[in-house]
Amino acid sequence: QLQLVESGGGLVQPGGSLRLSCAASGYSLNYFAVAWFRQAPGKEYEGVSYISAGALTTYYADSVKGRFTISKDSNKNTVYLQMNSLKPEDAAVYYCTATTQPVSAHSGWYDFDYWGHGTQVTVSS
Repeated sequence: QLQLVESGGGLVQPGGSLRLSCAASGYSLNYFAVAWFRQAPGKEYEGVSYISAGALTTYYADSVKGRFTISKDSNKNTVYLQMNSLKPEDAAVYYCTATTQPVSAHSGWYDFDYWGHGTQVTVSS
């Protein structure tokens, strides 16, 4: 089935930028809504952003709105999360997730059937 592999995490200073990649294989992401969740130590999964299967709809959590951008390159079957103006509170393991089901701002981590293994983002001086 669908496999997801995240990359692009690392250590950045506050105010810096990272671009996370979610490379998919097995199926075209054209059939999946893709969401980024993050989890800081001891905290619940937090929905960061999603993009609809047709890439006509995007969503951003209030905490990242205006700083993060989600996009899809269909030719590469890859979804990206461009993260700018990073803050210490953005530090977490970021997971790429996908589902064939409709998604909304009310969707939670349990609504996504496919998960990557995550990539660590550290924001520190």
